Amino acid sequence: MGRLSDKVAVITGGAGGIGLAAAKRFVDEGAKVLLVDLDQTSLEAAVSEIDSRQLSSFAADVTSSADCEAFIASAVKQFGGVDILLANAGIEGDVRPMMEYDEATFDKVMAVNVKGVWLSMKHAFAAMKNRGGGSIVVTSSTTGIKGTRGICAYTTSKHAVTGLMRNAALEGAADNIRVNTVNPSPTETMMMRRLEDGFTPGAPDAAHETIATSIPLARYGQPEDIANIMLFLASDESRYMTGGVYMADGGVSAT
Repeated sequence: MGRLSDKVAVITGGAGGIGLAAAKRFVDEGAKVLLVDLDQTSLEAAVSEIDSRQLSSFAADVTSSADCEAFIASAVKQFGGVDILLANAGIEGDVRPMMEYDEATFDKVMAVNVKGVWLSMKHAFAAMKNRGGGSIVVTSSTTGIKGTRGICAYTTSKHAVTGLMRNAALEGAADNIRVNTVNPSPTETMMMRRLEDGFTPGAPDAAHETIATSIPLARYGQPEDIANIMLFLASDESRYMTGGVYMADGGVSAT
């Protein structure tokens, strides 16, 4: 028996990076998984890479209530319900000082990273209630507990989802719906490649080295490192854990 046997999981932002790593772990542990992402081509590549009959995909925009309702309904139709939501979809926005930050970009980051989490949870709650409960894991960041120069929109969004998570944990408790965040430090993903180029234009490798040496464990996280704690929070092993902020950060939050 796998740790997620008979569970149904929906993973937003599931086509790459942390979402894809989590999908692999969840499938390995027996879950039926619906991958959700904006780009159909990326989803098809992810499904092909995992190559499992327990996996399906759905192209959707998490900022659309209709899309979020539709992918939850798709999981229910295909697999019988929803037990786990990994609200992982997110974008980084630009790297620039707050006074120079573009308003439209700020709004877009907040829409995807905050509104998208809210809408995903909103539509997942009813499906989880019908299953007798569930676990929602929200991907936050170390920027959700501290500031980082140059990425005001991203930092704000990751602080915001902590408040959203805590509110949802209180409202979901009566129906045995648990809600927590996982807060990674810089992780080896395409998002970090783009941020590195923003921090040090034309010299992303230099930014990578500087950031890595600032982490007590002296390295970036691997997507699998983050997926492992997500697996624990998704499983019944964490059945008494809700409303929590769980750092997966190589010691960053200790500094």
